[in-house]
Amino acid sequence: MRLKEEFSHTIIIEKSEFICYLGRAFTEIEAREFIQKIRKEHRDATHCCTAFVLGERNEIMRSNDDGEPTGTAGSPMLDALCKSGLTNCCACVVRYFGGIKLGAGGLIRAYSKSVSEAIHLAPKVETVLMNRYTCTFSYDWVNKLDFFMKDNCDILDKTYDVDVTYTFLTKDLNYHDKLIEYSNGQLHPLCIEQSLVERNCD
Repeated sequence: MRLKEEFSHTIIIEKSEFICYLGRAFTEIEAREFIQKIRKEHRDATHCCTAFVLGERNEIMRSNDDGEPTGTAGSPMLDALCKSGLTNCCACVVRYFGGIKLGAGGLIRAYSKSVSEAIHLAPKVETVLMNRYTCTFSYDWVNKLDFFMKDNCDILDKTYDVDVTYTFLTKDLNYHDKLIEYSNGQLHPLCIEQSLVERNCD
């Protein structure tokens, strides 16, 4: 599971403002570029603590407390990322100090909560193996096919000519045989390619 796009979320704890920015990153260079961008946008912030996980199995993990007491910011942020199931994600939490000290325990909870809430609210996608098909058929099949495909396919294109041609995606890798069976052998879908496609998580 990955982020669909960059996302930010703000919480206030004891008058301190914690702004969590989440971004997609597939390399350390991309992660550090995202961090630098956020730091430039918040030059006046008290802290900008960071954590990121890279690779499908989180092979690369980094965190930084940016001046907060050791282990009170970057580590809980990284832990929240790891528990979320997200891959290839970078988190920056910008803190504007509100005048009330939180203590080590309070900081750990604040930075963890900031990242966890942002992850929960952020739009996410999953990578799914899908087949892309084209299928050409007569007009009398349109309504029947629309009904048959509505829960199992993403129709990418409909072309109306002498006959009708649909181009569609499905994660059901046996869809070719199912469509032939449904049409009693009258429809013959052609598989163009098989690829990994990002889809919105429910």
